[in-house]
Amino acid sequence: MAEEPPIRRLALVGLGLIGSSVARGARQFGVAREIVAIDADPAVRERVSALGLADRVTGDAGEGVSEADLVLLCVPVGAAGAVAEAIRGRMKPGAVLSDVGSVKGSVVAAVTPHLSEGVVFVPGHPVAGTEYSGPDAGFSTLFSGRWCILTPPEDAPEVAVARVRALWEGLGAIVETMTPEHHDLVLAITSHVPHLIAYNIVGTAADLEEVTQSEVIKFSAGGFRDFTRIAASDPTMWRDVFLSNRDAVLEMLGRFNEDLSALARAIRWGDGEALHALFTRTRAIRRGIVAMGQETAEADFGRARPGPRGEG
Repeated sequence: MAEEPPIRRLALVGLGLIGSSVARGARQFGVAREIVAIDADPAVRERVSALGLADRVTGDAGEGVSEADLVLLCVPVGAAGAVAEAIRGRMKPGAVLSDVGSVKGSVVAAVTPHLSEGVVFVPGHPVAGTEYSGPDAGFSTLFSGRWCILTPPEDAPEVAVARVRALWEGLGAIVETMTPEHHDLVLAITSHVPHLIAYNIVGTAADLEEVTQSEVIKFSAGGFRDFTRIAASDPTMWRDVFLSNRDAVLEMLGRFNEDLSALARAIRWGDGEALHALFTRTRAIRRGIVAMGQETAEADFGRARPGPRGEG
């Protein structure tokens, strides 16, 4: 007899890269018996139906979540509050609401006031992604071996947390828990500031009067190409991330600016010993990330473009 999936009905709000990857993985790995796809964009709904990513596709968020055991908000962090308000009173008692946003403090503040009685909010953040977006960009193994951070409230019932954990572990993720505040500080330096630097340096290169855009593209070395990959990420999502996590991002930017000034002094005064010490330490960090299985040592960083359906 086949084992019963841990989730009977899973409702996904937003079918971009993350939502479509969850849908593919949930079906492939038997995480949910039924998948409901909810998206406000008719073109996205049409594509989701064509790809067969869900058992039911709808643009009515309230109707789509009504009988779901777990509702996952896969929308930009700035839209989480509005979606929570739209489905207020439509989720059944005992249902669990979660999200995938890379900022947790502001999402908790925006969503919590709209929770209905008997519905538990267990925020989450799968630390995985690519620079591509849309339902065609997803693939079932996106979360395999990657971290997923949960930030449940202290009084969250264990059964609710276990339901969200079962989803991500079923998709192959490694689940960790922490407070929303700690999450936002950690992600500010590991994800948000690196993206901000990438956006800035690519913009600076494009604006240089001495270098035409064609020369930037023609002579781009590996370092610049890697920056452009990050800087190609979804602009709406990252706009919301920076505005929603501004305090932690500004704190980490202050620290970064201090370290950058020290690096500039070392270059100005020919302090090769300081430069060598820094580069040795950062190389060790890179090797540690590869050793933990969170990256590959291949030249393309293991991020070759997926096939037509985002798999293979």
